[in-house]
Amino acid sequence: MSADVITKAFLATEEEFLALVKKQWQHKPQIASVGSCCLVGVIYSGELYIANAGDSRAVLGRLDEATKEIKAVQLSYEHNASLESVREELRSLHPNDPQIVVMKHTVWRVKGLIQISRSIGDAYLKKKEFNQAPLLTKFRLPEPFETPILKAEPTIQVQKLQPCDQFLIFASDGLWEHLSNQEAVDIVQSCPRNGVAKKLIKAALCEAAKKREMRYSDLKKIDRGVRRHFHDDITVIVVYLDSHNPRAPAVSIKGGGDFGIGIVNG
Repeated sequence: MSADVITKAFLATEEEFLALVKKQWQHKPQIASVGSCCLVGVIYSGELYIANAGDSRAVLGRLDEATKEIKAVQLSYEHNASLESVREELRSLHPNDPQIVVMKHTVWRVKGLIQISRSIGDAYLKKKEFNQAPLLTKFRLPEPFETPILKAEPTIQVQKLQPCDQFLIFASDGLWEHLSNQEAVDIVQSCPRNGVAKKLIKAALCEAAKKREMRYSDLKKIDRGVRRHFHDDITVIVVYLDSHNPRAPAVSIKGGGDFGIGIVNG
């Protein structure tokens, strides 16, 4: 295990998906506009690897020995054009393109189309042969490009796990739009483990409802497609770090159950 191995896994996934786009281009051209953020966590030999491409985020809950409080430690940063550092990176990678980042409807967007600068997929911004008809006009750029506009390579952070590290929160940007790192950590710390990810989602939805001056129950009644105007998709996974706790269960994640995973599609 290494940062290089993880990067190769991201790029292999990207290569396979772009091959699928090429294969289906003639009869399903809109697949060229499909993409996904990717956030990966790997624990190996006492080290934690966090790899991110897109605008999801990983946050660690760490016990402060002095205050005995659980503090939030952000382990990744978003590849989102709203961040000045990301805009500067894009400008340095595309020095001859003054329109590489454009303010559109009060939001910074890459080529005026998309907020993220890294992803898996989004072939229409990586290979010029997919940025033309029969792709929908709204995705097509007026001029062809030679260099991929978006990247699939992740940024990776590696650190040694400490006995004071309690849990990890992996979540898409839909959660972080409404909860701070510390608010999310406080919820996980104060709630039972079973269903804790759903507790985070409900807290975010309550905040989204409050911002629109409506009740959570009213927000839940809105059809999923329409709800996208009220909040972004939210995916949350909580992983407890129990290796230093001899009384903890041998398995702390149950896939497909109601233990630590919650997903809401808007």
